[in-house]
Amino acid sequence: MSGTTGTSGTAKMKKDESFLGKLGGTLVRKKKSKEVSDLHEEGKNAINAPMLPSGTEIHPEDTLLGRNSIPPLCYFPAKNKIIVLIDWINSELEEDRIIVKDLEEDCYDGQVLQKLFEKLSGRKLNVAEVTQSEIGQKQKLQTVLEAVNEQLRPHGWTIEWSVDALHSKNIVAIVYLLVSLAMHYQAPIRLPEHVSVQVVVVKKQEGILHTAVVTKELTSTTEDAFDTLLDHAPDKLNVVKTSLITFVNKHLNKLNLEVTELESQFADGVYLILLMGLLEDYFVPLYNFFLTPESFEQKVHNVAFAFELMQDGGLKKPKARPEDVVNLNLKSTLRVLYNLFTNYKNSE
Repeated sequence: MSGTTGTSGTAKMKKDESFLGKLGGTLVRKKKSKEVSDLHEEGKNAINAPMLPSGTEIHPEDTLLGRNSIPPLCYFPAKNKIIVLIDWINSELEEDRIIVKDLEEDCYDGQVLQKLFEKLSGRKLNVAEVTQSEIGQKQKLQTVLEAVNEQLRPHGWTIEWSVDALHSKNIVAIVYLLVSLAMHYQAPIRLPEHVSVQVVVVKKQEGILHTAVVTKELTSTTEDAFDTLLDHAPDKLNVVKTSLITFVNKHLNKLNLEVTELESQFADGVYLILLMGLLEDYFVPLYNFFLTPESFEQKVHNVAFAFELMQDGGLKKPKARPEDVVNLNLKSTLRVLYNLFTNYKNSE
């Protein structure tokens, strides 16, 4: 199977003890299909409700009429907080050997944005690789933004950028775009909350220049659905956990396995690997993972291997880190399982 690599060395396996124990679970009574379907829908609604993006009210006269600029840094005291976006871009484009140091200087010509969007979306854009002229750069930006807007607009994102704004190195437009991409594609970063910038808006009316300073919020709260569930809606969290347990047991029961505790029973990666094999209908060779992992490193290897299987199956790279799942982080485990749930909920 492509993308599958064997472990270095011989995996220590205590087949007589743990594996028979894992296969010795009691089959749960099958629920009626209608009840399972309703439970899946209830869990999905509980998760998705707080994730709907809300548009920020921006008055046209604040941004579209006239020239936006960022004066001295005192008008942008939180600029250092968006360094997380630079680190994220560099991580995503590491294989392309692209290094971003300054958002304004490195994102205005469309080259970085093109590569970033292609990496996130898995879609190749038909644009020239290198463009030196202003016309060529704007043409590239036009193609990139059309593709970006096509992806984001149907999901409710407000389009706060344009070709001219990006090419003129408007930091507000650049950050709006990057934040929207990071949130839409669930970047594995935590954006700082409530970052704002004061923008000097210059308008010309009847031959007279009028200036005003407006405050724009670049990021709001960065809590995702699982942050909200864990912190503010424990009643809905139980619904989600029940829905996910029903989903995984529907498949693991085929191996006489049963899950009752999400955070602990997936922590060593074995159930995740077996679940992926069931969902994709293949047998995972036992030499590819540690069947009875004893060390933290072996458990991390198993979870990371399960993540590889997910990506081989066409899923996005999980937002969680393998180490977080091994450390019994409930939110990370829920994210991984919900990703499987949304993609395989109709699988038999």
